[in-house]
Amino acid sequence: MATASSTESGGNNSDSGADEKPQIQPLRLPTAEEIRGQDIWNNCAVRSFVSGVMGGGLGLATGLFLGALDNPIMQEEMTGKQQFIYTAKQMGRRSWGSAKAFAVMGFIFSAAECVIEKARAKFDTANTVFAGCVTGGAILAKRILYASMKMTYNVILASAVVQKRHVQGVLALQHSVVIEKFLVRHI
Repeated sequence: MATASSTESGGNNSDSGADEKPQIQPLRLPTAEEIRGQDIWNNCAVRSFVSGVMGGGLGLATGLFLGALDNPIMQEEMTGKQQFIYTAKQMGRRSWGSAKAFAVMGFIFSAAECVIEKARAKFDTANTVFAGCVTGGAILAKRILYASMKMTYNVILASAVVQKRHVQGVLALQHSVVIEKFLVRHI
């Protein structure tokens, strides 16, 4: 009986596994395919294109969701089929508009960030902040240019003063800085 208990405790020795240290893996050089993949991804045109496509997909999903929430003004007088058609059209309009806006913002932001990163030869959060300023400025410039085609000079100046809030909004709501800070620490 004493022999059976000693083999049971000897066979299940959990203390020996806790004392062992994990093996250190040797440093592995990247393969040629991995280097080619990094070179392709480091190309600013590829990054911008991919960000534009992903932004368009996000805008499409956002537009579909928000378009479904629109209620017709004359909901009581509309039949179920008319309400369905109205909602489908709203979802289509919203998703197309959101997809275009998100794609353009993603493209401009990613291109600006990549160019700034290569020009500064640094990878830090300042690149993200500067890219946000460029993106907000580009959107503001488009709005001012569009307004200049339709308005007089005084109205353009008033519009520029009001629209500068857009650049500040892009900076204030730039959650990518927070995300980048988190990812750099935890990757």
